[in-house]
Amino acid sequence: MATTTTYTISDLAREFDLTTRAIRFYEDMGLLQPQREGPGGRNRIYTARDRTRLKLTLRAKRLGLSLTEARDIIDMYDSPRDTGPQLRKFLAVLADHRRQLEEQMADLVANLDEVKVHEKEARALLDKVEKGGKVGRAEKAG
Repeated sequence: MATTTTYTISDLAREFDLTTRAIRFYEDMGLLQPQREGPGGRNRIYTARDRTRLKLTLRAKRLGLSLTEARDIIDMYDSPRDTGPQLRKFLAVLADHRRQLEEQMADLVANLDEVKVHEKEARALLDKVEKGGKVGRAEKAG
């Protein structure tokens, strides 16, 4: 008789450096489906499948995917369907996320360039002030 490895919520929290509250949240989102045991079903028993789903959820989060996107993708791998549609969906989600990240990166680069311009102007004004020069209102406003 083969024994099935199971985990408590504390086991998973420790392994993945999460709070038990975070794990319960992932359960509420439908990402994990532990069995319930004990009085009133208070004790959660997680399977190897739940552990894998949690690992994939955390990986998706690191990629910046929403929990809904993560659940949709992870659920696809649980289904017996052909992997082609699953992979196409995953690629579409990744492409959309990459596009969003690239837009954010462009915004950050533009913002950084603007900060550099203001730094340069402020340094020039400071040099002028430190050399005893007067700085007019128009110069201060930049």
